[in-house]
Amino acid sequence: MNTIGMVCALATFLNIWMGHVFVRWADQRFSNIFAPVALCICAGLGFITGALLSPGMTNSAVLGITGLVFLWDGFEFMRQEKRVIKGHAPANPANPRHQRILKEHALASPVHWLALHPIGRPFTEGEKQAIREKEL
Repeated sequence: MNTIGMVCALATFLNIWMGHVFVRWADQRFSNIFAPVALCICAGLGFITGALLSPGMTNSAVLGITGLVFLWDGFEFMRQEKRVIKGHAPANPANPRHQRILKEHALASPVHWLALHPIGRPFTEGEKQAIREKEL
């Protein structure tokens, strides 16, 4: 029985999931994203090097997938900042970088819009304002 496909599928799913969580977590907490970006790029290059040097096909595949996801996450920090600016991801008012974003961009908000209970219709501007004031 060949299990390489299932191992690779599981590695891909888990790496993408953990990368997504890490990018959101680090973006909320780090006032300068240089350190997590550098960490992701270095780790990605390290895992890819390990994949190239690994003698086993399964290990090489998992290391390569992990390395590519880390490299992608390094660039995902820039996209996450754009999501915060557009209000698609919540800003952290305690983070100095997010404080600047909240001051400079009208759409940025500390509200986690997806965590609200659905009301079956779009929020009116008055409801949005009331939610923003309640969250601040």
